[in-house]
Amino acid sequence: MDIMEKESIFSPRNLKLLTEPLGKNNPITVQVLGICSALAVTVKLKPALVMSLSVIIVTGMSNLVIAAFRKYIPETIRIIVQLVVIATLVILVDQFLKAYVFDVSKQLSVFVGLIITNCIIMGRLEAFAMANKPWPSFLDGIGNGAGYGLILVVVAFFRELLGSGTVYGYPVLEKLGLFKTGYENNGMVILPPMALIFVGLIIWFQRSRDKSLVEKN
Repeated sequence: MDIMEKESIFSPRNLKLLTEPLGKNNPITVQVLGICSALAVTVKLKPALVMSLSVIIVTGMSNLVIAAFRKYIPETIRIIVQLVVIATLVILVDQFLKAYVFDVSKQLSVFVGLIITNCIIMGRLEAFAMANKPWPSFLDGIGNGAGYGLILVVVAFFRELLGSGTVYGYPVLEKLGLFKTGYENNGMVILPPMALIFVGLIIWFQRSRDKSLVEKN
């Protein structure tokens, strides 16, 4: 039996699946999943955006496919089936990136392929798609992918701005004339450990504003 009852396409419950992962149940800041890729692809905003869109597509579509065939997937091989579905979608996304945004594809390097092992995707398949109908599962996948992407974009924005003085390649700090005052880009910000510090600051900020997250954990 499905956990979710029959309801309208954009019912409050379904909308919650889209919006909750952006805040109260964010996969990175609350569930603390997908941290590795957050450290690796947030030096610049452009690759972070592309990575975010890639994960949103893979998470949403894999949830949709698994939910649609959940009743026909043998329990003993469900993990294998899930990995095959994810791997197929990741290959399609990777080929698309190589065809249309090759420069970003080179920057992301192996991290696009590593979407296959992203614990956020596997977690949503196991926790939600295997027990729910296709539409809510699709929304759950899109919501969690967007929640993941939101953190990547925020971290990349500040790392690129403070580390390179640019935003999406545009020389913001130079245009503001800060370099003339003696300001210099902070090279430490583009080092991998700083991504972890930024994620930690976001987690601290979110939990300091919402005490229920502290009590939950």
